[in-house]
Amino acid sequence: MKFESSKVKAIEKLNEFIEKNLYEYSKLRNFDFGPEKRSNVSCLSPYITHGIINEQEIIKKSLSKFSFSKSEKFIQEVLWRTYWKGWLELRPNVWSDYLIELSKIRKEFRNNKNYLNTIEGKTNIECFNSWVNELKENNYLHNHTRMWFASIWIFTFQLPWQLGAEFFMQHLYDGDAASNTLGWRWVAGVQTQGKHYLASEWNIKKFTNNRFNNIKLNENAPSKVSEKTYSIVKKDFDNPQNIEDKNLLIFENNLSFETSDFQNNKFKKIYIISNKNENRSIKLSEKVVKFKSLLISDQEQRLKNNSIDYELLDISEINNINEQIIGLYPTVGENLDYLNSNNIKLDFLYRTLDQYSWQYCNKGFFNFKNYIPKIISTFN
Repeated sequence: MKFESSKVKAIEKLNEFIEKNLYEYSKLRNFDFGPEKRSNVSCLSPYITHGIINEQEIIKKSLSKFSFSKSEKFIQEVLWRTYWKGWLELRPNVWSDYLIELSKIRKEFRNNKNYLNTIEGKTNIECFNSWVNELKENNYLHNHTRMWFASIWIFTFQLPWQLGAEFFMQHLYDGDAASNTLGWRWVAGVQTQGKHYLASEWNIKKFTNNRFNNIKLNENAPSKVSEKTYSIVKKDFDNPQNIEDKNLLIFENNLSFETSDFQNNKFKKIYIISNKNENRSIKLSEKVVKFKSLLISDQEQRLKNNSIDYELLDISEINNINEQIIGLYPTVGENLDYLNSNNIKLDFLYRTLDQYSWQYCNKGFFNFKNYIPKIISTFN
């Protein structure tokens, strides 16, 4: 598996998937045939997470090839990330509480042998060890495998889901606060209270084409319990009226200004913001840090090619900008945390897709997916 840090390569990957593999996606998507055989899934998530390509581009190209009914399952999966982000935007304390819990649990498990063996892939479950190595090597796991992995971590190894979510964030190229944190909460049974996901030997064998043996799991574990409930926080996602002739900040989730909703607005200068590990609550692996850095360089080159005035800037230097600034919204996560904790006040610009979609994220995904045709019609 290879993820090249280039918008050109991301679009090539998208086009190839739609032409060759989208047709059978709904039938084959749950199979993990191994890291050398990923044609049954798109592998676009690292690019979507960083805004190299966006959901609209993917959906528009899919619908230009196939009908909505034929593309529906793929479109739903693309918009899962949009849904998770919206769900977390309406309940941001889920993320801040997670970080508080993680900090405490980290200290408790620092020298825990079970935990240390698990993150080294030295367990008595062959498939899990293989996935640990695959995660560190390729910085990606098949979505179905992520569910198995999290279930085994929580219910067979009896490790806190918070540490598992951190482990994924450290190594996944597509890690983001919403999809990762809420996905782990869902497997544990605290996202939808009492509804957890239990991996089973037959399911793993079936959907990995019997690639693994020795899969002895706890298949009867009860759901994890959380005393906390989260009410919806009402927020405005309105864009300010006057944005022309200001300086624009773009963060690591919006690294394709030339295809953004604001590409035709005239900004004085664009600042591409990077965020070092020292500023993060969850320290990323060297490979993930490098991947982000290369994607930033790719955006830099495209701005240069389009003769747009730009500058690379560390997030700690934003206060050094002496002119009016506005930012493409970084969403709940590490970048927004840094801005808030350092009292950096910004007006934000929100994507049209997010403005429209997030109003439907107040309930579960099955409610949200009923609105997908309506959401698509707003931009297609």
